[in-house]
Amino acid sequence: MTNPAPPTPAPPYRLGCPIWACPGWRGHLYGAKTPTNAFLSQYAEVFGCVEGNSTFYALPEPDTVDRWRAATPAGFHFCFKFPRTVTHDRMLQGAERPTNAFLELMARLDGRLGPLLIQLPPAFGPSQLGHLDRYLRDLPEEFLYAVEVRHPALFGPAEAELQAILEAHGAARGLMDTRAVHAAPPADPTTVISQGRKPKVPWRTAVSAGRPFVRIVGQNDVRATTGYLDQWAKVVAEWLLNGWSPYVFLHSPDDFYAPRLARAFHFLLRKRQPALAEHPDWPGERAESTQLGLL
Repeated sequence: MTNPAPPTPAPPYRLGCPIWACPGWRGHLYGAKTPTNAFLSQYAEVFGCVEGNSTFYALPEPDTVDRWRAATPAGFHFCFKFPRTVTHDRMLQGAERPTNAFLELMARLDGRLGPLLIQLPPAFGPSQLGHLDRYLRDLPEEFLYAVEVRHPALFGPAEAELQAILEAHGAARGLMDTRAVHAAPPADPTTVISQGRKPKVPWRTAVSAGRPFVRIVGQNDVRATTGYLDQWAKVVAEWLLNGWSPYVFLHSPDDFYAPRLARAFHFLLRKRQPALAEHPDWPGERAESTQLGLL
């Protein structure tokens, strides 16, 4: 396996969305006529990281991974999800071959790798924590990892054991906040689907390994999500004062609204941390302003 190069120095925090390949972002985040193969490069002009759910279902070809790396600047981070074969089908047991295949592909991204997400299923509970301990112990140390749990008991008495395991192996606690989406009225199909898929887990802000990793699932109505975003802005501002470099991802039931939620979050965080740079202009909005200026 090829070892990734040392990462470039991290900015204060990285903000991103769950995907970059969203045609509905044309004319908004992206230019109106942006071809599909230019989505990632325009996304990386605005955001410092992206989740990668596609690897949960299937691994890409090596040349595809190479194109992703070439399309992004130094310092941009991909945070891909471990394959479901590893986390859900095999529950971290006997998964050496698919794990190695995944990590060999990820190594091609070189310095553009952030924490790789081990998202565990609801059935993975306290009795399986030993599997997690052994699995993390055997993972290569040159990669960064985050672990997200969904079993209710891992938010109860067994939570301390989970935290201890993560700390022992330098893995980040993957924090998922679904309060906003479950508070939304089921007024449209995307919200209903999201409420059915996203677990109701308690709100947590506990950090392990000094590397916060947060996924916030908001509503399609940005204004209705603002209160939740401001709570997180307060938490992230405190993390920055601690010298930590958080990864923050914004989800919405309809992916169209995810960049808007991310921009709203950054605005709220800058009110608490004015030294942060302004959120970059969107390529689609720059293009529209240029066209209006020519009229």
